[in-house]
Amino acid sequence: MSEVKQALAQAADAARYAPSIHNTQPWRWVVRGGRLELFAVTGRQLRAQDPEARMLLVSCGAALHHAQVALDAEGWGYTVARPGSLTSDAPLAVITPGERRTAEPEAVRHLQMLQVRRTDRRTVRDEPVPEPVLDELVKAAEPAGARLHLLGRDQVLDLAVAVERAQSAEDADDRARAELAGWVGGERPDGTGIPSSALPAEVPLTTVAERDFQTAGTVAAGDGHDNSAVYGVLHGPGDAESDWLRAGESLSRLWLAATEHAVSVLPLSGPVEVPFTRAALTRMLGGTGVPYLALRLGLQDPAQAAPPHTPRLPATQVITVEE
Repeated sequence: MSEVKQALAQAADAARYAPSIHNTQPWRWVVRGGRLELFAVTGRQLRAQDPEARMLLVSCGAALHHAQVALDAEGWGYTVARPGSLTSDAPLAVITPGERRTAEPEAVRHLQMLQVRRTDRRTVRDEPVPEPVLDELVKAAEPAGARLHLLGRDQVLDLAVAVERAQSAEDADDRARAELAGWVGGERPDGTGIPSSALPAEVPLTTVAERDFQTAGTVAAGDGHDNSAVYGVLHGPGDAESDWLRAGESLSRLWLAATEHAVSVLPLSGPVEVPFTRAALTRMLGGTGVPYLALRLGLQDPAQAAPPHTPRLPATQVITVEE
């Protein structure tokens, strides 16, 4: 295998660790003709919760950024095209490598954070996230095309109402409940979904409720609350497929920066999945942007063991290297 092909295959392998909605990992990579192509796998789309594939695109965008992080860490220059096609025969994005250079230390650190990052649903500490760190996280999201709007106290209460209404709407949808049950709980030996080992044993009692997965896990939720948590809405100017893809890239950038500062990130996709609560998020933004995701930011107790990483599909199932 040539040096370029090997680098692209390694980048695709690193992208397997990207976060995705319910750990569906709805992506496929093809190394072909000296470039890396990203495809959506609509067979792992949440048809009831995500009929327009918005969360699928955010998930694939996070994987796209993870691949870029791996190339940065190896010193590869590259360009990224984002046709944003959800058809099976056309890529969502194409990475074309360029010249190799000396890798920046920051790029190497980001690759390390990629391997450490996880979704932690436990309650957060009473100590707030320092303001300089919040400023850095806001800046981290912007280069990929989305922005993080941090909510004030009144807006946090509005978010809590939106989350509760979205949860009620999905609880009343038999298709959504059945779909959730198919992706959540148990040991997940097939390499997808959220195992019980990554779920709290009980739903934490917080101002802004976490998603109720309708099944108990094995992780202690913690004794804290979310009084010191910071909530935000990741948003951008557009609603095209490529915009949602870029939202995933912004999420990945922000999340890796947060991990470097020991800040926990919990995505709240429920209010984006339901049309009338998505409209409520739009009003929180003053009608100036499209909401892609709500986020909780907080500090975890370092003395408590974090939940294990969620499982991943083997590389052979998601990466193809063509000769």
